[in-house]
Amino acid sequence: MTKIANFRLSKTTSVLGASLLALLATTAYGQDKPLAGVTLTLASQNDQFGAVLAKLAPEFKEATGADLKVEIMDYGTLLTKTTADFVGDTKGYDLVTMDIVWAGAYAENQYSVDLTDWVKRDAAELELDDIYPVILESLGQYDGKYVAFPFAAYANVLAYRKDLFEAAGLDVPKTMEEMVADAKTLTDPAKNQYGFVANGQMGAAVAQDWMQYNSQMGGSILGADGMPALNSPENVKSLAVYKELFADTAPPGAIEYDWGGREESFRQGIAAMMQTWSVGAPGYSDPAISNVVGKVGIATAPVGEGVAPEYGVGGWGMAINADVDAKQQEAAWTFIKWLVSKPIHKEFNLDGAGSFMRISQMTDPDLLAKFDFLPVIATTYENGNGDYRPRIPEYPEIQDILGSAVNAVLSGAVEPQAALDEAQAKAEELF
Repeated sequence: MTKIANFRLSKTTSVLGASLLALLATTAYGQDKPLAGVTLTLASQNDQFGAVLAKLAPEFKEATGADLKVEIMDYGTLLTKTTADFVGDTKGYDLVTMDIVWAGAYAENQYSVDLTDWVKRDAAELELDDIYPVILESLGQYDGKYVAFPFAAYANVLAYRKDLFEAAGLDVPKTMEEMVADAKTLTDPAKNQYGFVANGQMGAAVAQDWMQYNSQMGGSILGADGMPALNSPENVKSLAVYKELFADTAPPGAIEYDWGGREESFRQGIAAMMQTWSVGAPGYSDPAISNVVGKVGIATAPVGEGVAPEYGVGGWGMAINADVDAKQQEAAWTFIKWLVSKPIHKEFNLDGAGSFMRISQMTDPDLLAKFDFLPVIATTYENGNGDYRPRIPEYPEIQDILGSAVNAVLSGAVEPQAALDEAQAKAEELF
């Protein structure tokens, strides 16, 4: 018997039960299998939420009658396969997890259904006032229209080794300048201990990580006029600092790390400090994958001296393929509403999705008991910036340009100014 069936039979099984009964009673989900015979295929990124989406599929079928097939793939494969599906009109996927930086391309190419009217129609059901504004805007909208709907929000945070900081007599850094100094203090190659780790791998990995640090130091990829400003003095300075951190405080081989390599080095106790997405935080307390259980603290990301606190927000929206027929689109929208409903989204996170986005989740006793870092996520969202990676149609090309330029700087092949001058010239051609 599925969890949802259990909820229907018992008043004491879970705090989710009463809320779910109310949901079933007040929406289309209360009908007798309204989507019986429908099959939805979902293309998912292989973040933690992917496995949880697959786990929830039987519950969705129990609630609605629809089968949900979840295909989980890595970032590059997801982008390649879903783009081919959109362009080729092959209708292989009804639902697609959309990285927020793809929003401009989705809108410009009309890959996904414009959900704006549906969101307005179902605003009360979606309980929009319980979702942080920065998430509603950044994780689904482009130019005021919903090309996807948020379902997996992440806060950019600082993960640090409490034991190492305490032993060295250091406070948690609040500024980038303090973070650089602390990283150097905590680096001891003789102990296989390094103060800092980040993505260095050529491509999306290093481009996205550097853009995060760049924003915290007061840099910006676009100027006030909306045009590329890759070689601004602020950007050149931040890239020089990024290079310094890699050269002096990062583990050997970090220039080849993507998100997985970065996280693994921290979980294995090699790195003392790492800026990361909050989705990875639950893993630091999992003895099956972590050697630093009980030793990790989560804090808001440091910013440059004199830079207003504005923290990175990222994550994923759920998009509906514009090529599939109206019946499939409506069924897909039913799934999205079900997934983001308060009781299901709470279960989603209790099962390890790491995708907190509702205001009520930050003070939920059950979630707080398991994830004590939620107040840090709340502070990040309240002061969040979802546009430090510009969500414009040209973003994928800009990311590729920066992915090569920043990696070349880290390898010592070129200096920051020259690398960003060349990147700026290439970016200008896109506009």
